[in-house]
Amino acid sequence: MIKVYSTMTRQKEELKVTNNKIKLFVCGPTVYDYSHIGHARTYISFDVIVRYLKHEGYSVFYLQNITDIDDKIIKRAKENNEDPLELSHRFEKEYLKDMETLNVSNVNFYARATEHMNEIINQIQDLIDKGYAYDTETGVYFDVSKFEDFGKLSNRNLDDLQNTRIQIDSTKKDPKDFALWKKQDEQPYWESPWGNGRPGWHIEDTAITEAYFGPQYDIHGGGLDLIFPHHDAEIAQMEASSGKEPLVEYWMHTGFLNVSGEKMSKSLGNFITIKELLEIVTPEVYRFFVLSTHYRSPIDFSEDTLKQAENSLKRIQNTGKIIIDKLTEDNLPEGKVLDEDLELFKEEFFNAMNNDFNTPIALSNLFDFTHKINKAISSNEVSRNTLNNIVETFKDIESILGFDIIVEDDMVSDVSGDLLNIITEIREDLRSKKDWDLADKIRDELANLDITLEDK
Repeated sequence: MIKVYSTMTRQKEELKVTNNKIKLFVCGPTVYDYSHIGHARTYISFDVIVRYLKHEGYSVFYLQNITDIDDKIIKRAKENNEDPLELSHRFEKEYLKDMETLNVSNVNFYARATEHMNEIINQIQDLIDKGYAYDTETGVYFDVSKFEDFGKLSNRNLDDLQNTRIQIDSTKKDPKDFALWKKQDEQPYWESPWGNGRPGWHIEDTAITEAYFGPQYDIHGGGLDLIFPHHDAEIAQMEASSGKEPLVEYWMHTGFLNVSGEKMSKSLGNFITIKELLEIVTPEVYRFFVLSTHYRSPIDFSEDTLKQAENSLKRIQNTGKIIIDKLTEDNLPEGKVLDEDLELFKEEFFNAMNNDFNTPIALSNLFDFTHKINKAISSNEVSRNTLNNIVETFKDIESILGFDIIVEDDMVSDVSGDLLNIITEIREDLRSKKDWDLADKIRDELANLDITLEDK
């Protein structure tokens, strides 16, 4: 049984869907610049969630939108003296390249806002017809006073809208009403019953999800910063238009990503794009870094935490290499050493994933098991059959986490054979001089790297 934390109810709930089919929508990027490491955190998290759902037998259709027309896009295009749609489609390609590099591979379809204008216009007209929206000389606006439960996802009231992105416009009935359609005659624009213009931000998502999923679906995901007003606005639009509720059964949100304890921003000089990230670490290291923190928790990015992730991944992969090397040997022992440990590890790993996709606990269980593996292999106690079962299990887990554990590459070890020989020779010299404390310290430090020395 998989339990999912729903932002709407503020509690974990059993995942219940019809015929094991899941419709999942996650808010995609506004493509006016290179995507940053905060985007990567969210999309890696949902990639693993989808991987696990599929592993457990669910059929998942994962939809993501691409906001390819927006105020920010138009502003950046003017600064670059570039066509807005050419700019957005250029950065869309860069985003998709980044996702491919990070092994985010489970999105079934990316839906551009500009390719769903008919759906957007139809949904706006429906809201007007039902009395939830009105037309002015500047645009079409959603009348928030008409939707009784506005803010029910964030538990915030209408007065809080005063401090959001909603622009002051004297033509609106209320400053808190938000734009569904923005009138303009400057390209790019689209024709509509209310004049030339382009859509507001919130309406894109509900028009797109209605086109593919209908008025109700299973899971909606995104970053914590999108809950208010964006996701509250989505709920109001779709439930007002369809007359059905809830819009979705489970709302899932990833926590904030900070850089060295501070919010990431260009003004602070700590804004890091995915491309900049991948100049200093491998995609697998960043995936491991992301999964080391629960998807709902805040995560702190720094050189130290990234290095810790790199070292931890190397240690796990080093165990994988040790297993592969051991399997090349003849005359491995018989017996069932590690068999019970393997079954316990699988139980604990999948229990963690079933509990709201708790990847840090799952990784902790993986670490504990690799310690047992290293110890048993160094003592030559593990049978070939058990080692093969471990490899099979690790391959299964790789498909969920999206990074390799079994890496048949001499470079994965973070201590080369030559360096290890030098260290052991120095330690033997220390023991011969009866410098037991320093010799023991070297042995203990090597043990922390999953390298076991036995004194004969």
